[in-house]
Order: sequence, then C-alpha cells, then structure tokens
Amino acid sequence: MEVGQKVRVRRIRDRVPSEIVDRIKQNPVGTISDYKMVDGSGIGVVVEFQQGLATWFFEDEIEPA
Repeated sequence: MEVGQKVRVRRIRDRVPSEIVDRIKQNPVGTISDYKMVDGSGIGVVVEFQQGLATWFFEDEIEPA
C-alpha cells in the first residue's frame, strides 16, 4: 500500500469510537496519507476520508478500492 492510494475499509477493530465507525460505514473509501508505527514492530496506515476525518488502520483492515 502506498501514500495516495485509494482504499476501502473492510473491517474496523474496537479501538475506534462508535461515532467515527458510523461515519466510516457511510463512505468506507479514503486515501492513504501516511504510515504509522504500531505494536513496536507493525506498520499501520493513516487514511483520510472525504468528510474531513482521518484515522489509522492495520493493513488487514483495508483493501485497495
């Protein structure tokens, strides 16, 4: 996955507040804007959505759109 790539959220783990989950479910496609170190060794991706929302995901939570 690369910065600038369009992705679709296919699942969301429980770390995201419910109001954000509801907004993402309305439009699950966003653009990767950055990477994030997680779990000390894993890498997540920051996804920006059209509604002005941005949050990070593990790679297994998203797929190319």
